[in-house]
Amino acid sequence: MGKRIISVIMAAALGVCLCACSGGSKKADDSTITLALRDGTYADVIEECLPAFEEENGVTCVVEKLSEEDLHSGVVEDASEKEGKYDLCMVDGSWMAEYTAENVLTSLSALGYELDGDIIPATTKISYQNGEVYLAPYYGNVTVLLYNKSLAEEAGYADGGISTLEDVMNVASYAKSKGTSGFIYRGDTPNNLVVDFLPILLSYGGWVVDESNNPTVDTNEFKDAMNFYLELIGTGEALEKENMISAISNNAGALGIAWPGWYTPDENSTADYCALSGRINENSMAYNANVYGVWTIGIPENSVHKEMAVKLLEYLMDPTVQKGTVESGGVPCRYSSLADEDILAQYPQYDAVRAALESGTYRPIMMEWTEFYTILGTHMDEIIKGDTSVDDGLKAAQAELEELMSK
Repeated sequence: MGKRIISVIMAAALGVCLCACSGGSKKADDSTITLALRDGTYADVIEECLPAFEEENGVTCVVEKLSEEDLHSGVVEDASEKEGKYDLCMVDGSWMAEYTAENVLTSLSALGYELDGDIIPATTKISYQNGEVYLAPYYGNVTVLLYNKSLAEEAGYADGGISTLEDVMNVASYAKSKGTSGFIYRGDTPNNLVVDFLPILLSYGGWVVDESNNPTVDTNEFKDAMNFYLELIGTGEALEKENMISAISNNAGALGIAWPGWYTPDENSTADYCALSGRINENSMAYNANVYGVWTIGIPENSVHKEMAVKLLEYLMDPTVQKGTVESGGVPCRYSSLADEDILAQYPQYDAVRAALESGTYRPIMMEWTEFYTILGTHMDEIIKGDTSVDDGLKAAQAELEELMSK
């Protein structure tokens, strides 16, 4: 009888253990959720918001700060798992075609979340698929012109006033005449080179593809823009991001294409930034020349914590919460932040950011974008080095890009 009781107890204990093991998963409850974020200021401003959410909801938020490349590939690779590692992720707009094809993201609309009217409308272009919201514009990254205030003033542009490509050239040429680097560009990777050039190309009325994503590289607009770019970069030098910022802020360089998340000027800063008007000169047509690099947030389709994840997304997108990140370098895609009188009094450059976000252009949304910019950037680099002419280089790039897009 005693042996039988012991056997029953052991069997019951084993059953409990088996149930716990088979019924559990690598994410058994909502006590911990994991965020995949773009490293730098973009992740930092989210991370500083998390303690209040964690305390209110009894949850632990684990943050993985990843480079752009690692974030892109890591989220895609994790999407192949039945139960995902990530519950909320940052997404660059240019990845949307791939993420849609791979069913990486879940519908936020299906989870009860919709975008509100305070968000700058133009930034929401890549948020929707088939009428449903998949991404929320979180960090208003958009190309701006970073310039040294004293060099600009010496060149005749007091309080900035740099608007057209002609203005940019004037300041860059002046700096060169004084023995200082003029226009500083990023030529360290094909991606950086292409993105650095895109605002110039857009100001000439050109683009890299047409509405059907057919390459439009071997065109008069592209050639004119490339010739201008060659003259512009001839006034300065190629530097990596940190060295570029250092040069411009320390009077060693005049200006360059940058992103708001790189540098947060105040009234005592030696550098500032402005939005390009999209004009070659005051008499030319204006185009949307500011390129979006907006960091959006979404929820992976294979997240097992969607309920808590959408609660976190709603919290991070709250207008008051987002406004609170400005002091730490946050750039909300919201009028309530970027048009706020108190914020503009302290950070007047945010008026330029708002203007840029209202008239920006997203990079092409295509599966092949990584290969596309690699091909284009490689041929542009050959042109810059003098290994080939503008006409021959762009003709070769066009042919190679047409072959890529025809596969």
